Amino acid sequence: MSTAPTRRASVRKPPADRVAAAAPGELRLIGGRWKRSKLPVANHPGLRPTPDRVRETLFNWLGQDLAGWRVLDAFAGTGALGFEAASRGAAEVLLLEHDQTLAIHLQAACTRLGATMVRVVRADALGWMARREVADLDLVLLDPPFSADVFDAAVRAALPLLTPEGWLYLEADRAFDEAACAAWGCRLHRQGRAGMVHFHLLQRSAPPAPDYTGA
Repeated sequence: MSTAPTRRASVRKPPADRVAAAAPGELRLIGGRWKRSKLPVANHPGLRPTPDRVRETLFNWLGQDLAGWRVLDAFAGTGALGFEAASRGAAEVLLLEHDQTLAIHLQAACTRLGATMVRVVRADALGWMARREVADLDLVLLDPPFSADVFDAAVRAALPLLTPEGWLYLEADRAFDEAACAAWGCRLHRQGRAGMVHFHLLQRSAPPAPDYTGA
């Protein structure tokens, strides 16, 4: 005896910023000194760890050897991006995290890995970058909460902290094109997409050479 087919209820996918419930309890570093080492992932609202495939792509773009680099992970969260940089030889890595619970998790991960080159600072990323006056960073990693929509403000705050032709990584819920990057004062080197996450590698534009012609 046949019966009428049952309509399957549609399942809405959560926004990219609301994946905490589905986040893994831990993630693995994928390269360098601490390859395959595990980092705990806190069950925290809005926490969105950068996927393995995206991290692998980013560090393929940058090159696997970051020896001597000075790196800022401005919205650290799990610290995955910053620890990947440290694992590949970065001399100094600063993790900024505003949330106290996440900052404690990051410090525990530093201790667990013996990551003496990594420092955790509990601070608001935008405010901290606005107050810093030294342009000595080789790489700034930006993975802000998508719901906050601070991509423009974060890039503009980060670029002055970079050395000439330094690198800036940005994760966002949308793609930014070459025109947007030029307006910020940088060039779009590479970009990609993984699901709802768009990721970009930008390079600070070198300042124009001084004109000594007197024209």
